[in-house]
Amino acid sequence: MAAVDLQAVLDGIAATLAPRAAAGAGKVADYIPALARVPAAHFGIALCTRDGTQAAAGDAHQPFSIQSISKLFTLTLAMQTLEDGEIWQRIGREPSGNPFNSLVQLESERGVPRNPFINAGAIAVADRLVTHGDAKRRLLELLSGLCGETIAFDEEVAASEAATGYRNIALANFMKSFQRIDNPVEAALDMYFHQCSVAMSCAQVARAAGYLCRDGLHPLDDSSQVVTERQARRLNALMLTCGTYDAAGEFAYRIGLPCKSGVGGGIVAVVPDTLSLCVWSPGLDHSGNSALGMEALELFVGATGLSVF
Repeated sequence: MAAVDLQAVLDGIAATLAPRAAAGAGKVADYIPALARVPAAHFGIALCTRDGTQAAAGDAHQPFSIQSISKLFTLTLAMQTLEDGEIWQRIGREPSGNPFNSLVQLESERGVPRNPFINAGAIAVADRLVTHGDAKRRLLELLSGLCGETIAFDEEVAASEAATGYRNIALANFMKSFQRIDNPVEAALDMYFHQCSVAMSCAQVARAAGYLCRDGLHPLDDSSQVVTERQARRLNALMLTCGTYDAAGEFAYRIGLPCKSGVGGGIVAVVPDTLSLCVWSPGLDHSGNSALGMEALELFVGATGLSVF
């Protein structure tokens, strides 16, 4: 690890992918109007090591809509707030093998989402957080505390999601019909749409996720645990197996790191005991993951040799 110049690695990745980023590789998430206007040419990458060393390249300090990366942090908040039984009573922990917004398994499995990182599972987590009150405020406090900067919702994105989120509305109502949602559907969805609208940069996300490479220890405070060591292991395991939807096997094969992606084009990845990193490129592949983001992570692993395998 000491022999690797991490800043040089990130600079090299940004330079390698710059021509394709400029050409707008992939397709932005145009089904969300506020995301359809994001230029596809952006590319940023940043990391934060276990001891707090940071490196960044490209558009690493440009805020973007973290979308489903937020599911990692709401699950973390749920682990802080709830007993295990309350979380997993209505949510599974298995890969779905289906698109992140699929209704198919939800119907055959009577309203129990396969895992907390698909949309139905994240809505179920949001519902549990709403039950315990002030969910939106507590999420922003968690994120702001983890990265040491004030984090906020992008209300335009939240409103855009609410206006066009027909499939998410269907998922929530379907779970409600099986008594898997406790609160009014509108309340659970309001939390869900807002968590997806959180705006952060690669540098902020990489820093905020640092507890996952520190056995649950707060990235900015060595005297504070965000989650227990056991919970940190479990979060990393869920990221590896479920964090990139129906492409999780491909990510494990090509990259070999726990990852969580979002349709805003961001991907956060963790090298346990070593570092956390985030890459952002808005153009998505067919599975809803950042096309260049996946390539960037593959280049990073190739250059550093860092992997869980």
